Amino acid sequence: MKVDLQAVEDAAKELYIRALKVLPPDIKAGFGRLQTTETGATAKQMLGTMVTNIAVAEKTDNLLCQDTGVPIYNVWIGRDVQVDGHALKQALRRGCERATREYPLRSSVVHPLTRKNEHSSCGIEVPVIHIDFSDTPELLQIEMIPKGSGSENNSFLKMAIPAEGIDAIKTFVIDCVLAAGGKTCPPTIVGVGLGGTSDLAVALAKRAATRELGTHCADADGAALEAQLSAAVNQLGVGPQGLGGDSTAFAVHIELAATHITMNPIAVNMQCHSARRARASFTPAGVSYGF
Repeated sequence: MKVDLQAVEDAAKELYIRALKVLPPDIKAGFGRLQTTETGATAKQMLGTMVTNIAVAEKTDNLLCQDTGVPIYNVWIGRDVQVDGHALKQALRRGCERATREYPLRSSVVHPLTRKNEHSSCGIEVPVIHIDFSDTPELLQIEMIPKGSGSENNSFLKMAIPAEGIDAIKTFVIDCVLAAGGKTCPPTIVGVGLGGTSDLAVALAKRAATRELGTHCADADGAALEAQLSAAVNQLGVGPQGLGGDSTAFAVHIELAATHITMNPIAVNMQCHSARRARASFTPAGVSYGF
């Protein structure tokens, strides 16, 4: 299957707009679960307000949040897919720029030193583009994630001592959630990256934070720790928007990698309650959209 780069550009534009306007069904279902278990009156009211905000935004074809975030595109290239990798990245960038200028969207991307905004949601190394490969034949998938600063500012890394064991992981994650408080617009998805190197741990935490609710770590020990931490986090009392309650997080997600015998990297990255994402799938039959 040969990939049409113009179709990629068009999809990159469409995905950015879709991600900002329509919340994935797993996140909506997550709100429903929290509403049934929340015991605090203020927290129940806040959850209800969030759900109403989502419904109004979608009904009026509006943005879920004013923060258009840092645009992230994750790409998976399947077997027997023909595509020029460099041209693919350029097509994604053009689509991102078009979404910002043609929709139009507020650009949240600036130069880190001059703070100059090109009003394109693009800049040096932005949009962030990750390319990986899959064993699915004749399938190209593009996922778009707009990562807002409220959640991204609450990112943490600790190079733990292996002798500290699992207790160090639990303590660090709990401390990070408490430090973030209401600044991440909870309820959140708490992404935890374990192992690898420092940079890999941070990347794994981002992958975990943006993973679909209801999915679990592929490693059995990691999945067990996810369940323990999910329960622990919701006993902290941070609650929706940091105003108290049982609903601090939809879940804690963990992704892990093997690491060196003398180190144990732990990274935490959070996703806010407006956990936005959209996905396009390219097959010989055409392009389809989903989450």
